[in-house]
Amino acid sequence: MNETTRQKSDLAYRRLVLKLSGDALADPSGCGVDATRAAEIAGRVAAVHALGAEIVIVIGGGNLWRGHVGVDQGMNQAQADSMGMLATVINGLALQDALERCGIVTRVQTAVHMNTLAEPYIRLRAVRHLEKGRIVISAGGTGNPYFTTDTAAALRAAELGADVFIKATKVDGVFSADPEIHPEAERFSHLSYREVLAGKFLVMDMTAVTLCEENRMPILVLDFWREDALVDALLGVSQANGGTLIDGATA
Repeated sequence: MNETTRQKSDLAYRRLVLKLSGDALADPSGCGVDATRAAEIAGRVAAVHALGAEIVIVIGGGNLWRGHVGVDQGMNQAQADSMGMLATVINGLALQDALERCGIVTRVQTAVHMNTLAEPYIRLRAVRHLEKGRIVISAGGTGNPYFTTDTAAALRAAELGADVFIKATKVDGVFSADPEIHPEAERFSHLSYREVLAGKFLVMDMTAVTLCEENRMPILVLDFWREDALVDALLGVSQANGGTLIDGATA
């Protein structure tokens, strides 16, 4: 058994979809693309890639444009959402550059066709890239307005046969209240899809949760910036120390 095969056999999840917000790439002001942050993200992803995991990244575009802001100002929602999809492509290209600098072959595939910049999203091609050890960045959302990038990530997780959907945030799991406002808030180590949907927890778009439930796709919510959080998740370290697992099991 070679080293890569051994490492893959040790993983709790072999193929994952990692959902990052556009804010993860933002500079300290919360806007734009910060090359230093992109490099930090790439380093954390590279550590998981080195374990032999197959990785799909879906990234938002909120650091560049938020569709609801345009809608609030009277813009047509389809137009505003289309602008948001383009913002995710910009972020995808920035993250690709950072990952390639780490020596990882990366492909950006976009649901909005722009062949001079990125590949069109084709499911079987994406699978082949993963099998070859490449990281796939799925940009452009679903290619349709009215859907969030959370839903796009849930869709990609289902159709690419991922073992887990990792929702990377800046808080370590799902809490009973906003922990930044209420430090006493309780963190849940485990929730069922039904509990999330009924409790209206602000985890992600409810369409995304429903799609994961229908496809029995486990969701792991974790603090991407906690040291080794992503590696621990892939090695199956218990949620006792952080993170929340959402699946079909009930407590």
